[in-house]
Amino acid sequence: MADYTVNAPRPRNERAQNWEYRLYFSVIFVLALATGLLTWSWRVVTTGKLPRLGPVGRALADAHVIAPIIFRS
Repeated sequence: MADYTVNAPRPRNERAQNWEYRLYFSVIFVLALATGLLTWSWRVVTTGKLPRLGPVGRALADAHVIAPIIFRS
């Protein structure tokens, strides 16, 4: 009988929480926040409407997508 508790696969949404991942995540978040603030303010000025996601929400979404891609390779 196999013991699946020893080498069970991690759930797909669980990310490795080590210092290297947090470092890459924070760098990507800061860069995405800077560009997000610029594009968000430009869109507000040109269209007069607020985007669905604010600059912080968009930066978090981008960092959550980009950071795991770095660790896949």
